[in-house]
Amino acid sequence: MPLAIVIIAIVVVLALWFISLYNGIVQKDNRCDNAWQTIDAQLQRRNDLIPNLVETVKGYASHESKTLEAVTQARSAVMSATTPEGKMEASNILSGTLKSLFAVVEAYPDLKANTNFQQLQAELSETENKIAYARQSFNDCVLEYNNAIETFPGNIVAGSKFKTRQGFEVTDASVRQAPQVKF
Repeated sequence: MPLAIVIIAIVVVLALWFISLYNGIVQKDNRCDNAWQTIDAQLQRRNDLIPNLVETVKGYASHESKTLEAVTQARSAVMSATTPEGKMEASNILSGTLKSLFAVVEAYPDLKANTNFQQLQAELSETENKIAYARQSFNDCVLEYNNAIETFPGNIVAGSKFKTRQGFEVTDASVRQAPQVKF
């Protein structure tokens, strides 16, 4: 009789341990989803600000249409991307085109002094900072989740149900370069 109680106790402890590990993996997976939704919300905020910024710049720098078109196209690419990976790549390209836009703006002192432009630039800069923070948070969540499902004993509990996730990374090396403005 005491052996049966010991076996039952061991089975119960193992079941609770398994449930605890499984729930921990699910929570980490959900944190990754939440972190991505935060990035997505900030990307949408940036996308909402860009048309106002472009219209303000157009009034001062109408001959810079190539740069403005690039920003508009990059914004459209972010909005039309359907996967997190696609949004990541399109967002990186948009960040690069925005750097080019702000480099062009340096040549227009009246524009830089315009209150609307300053406000839009400040909001966009704040949003870019929030995006950077959200990306870091997302990458931290992905790291924690991937570690949970790839290390022992989590890999046994995760089985084939949970797949590794990809963190946010720069895929276009050109966005790491400072923009060059030529007049």
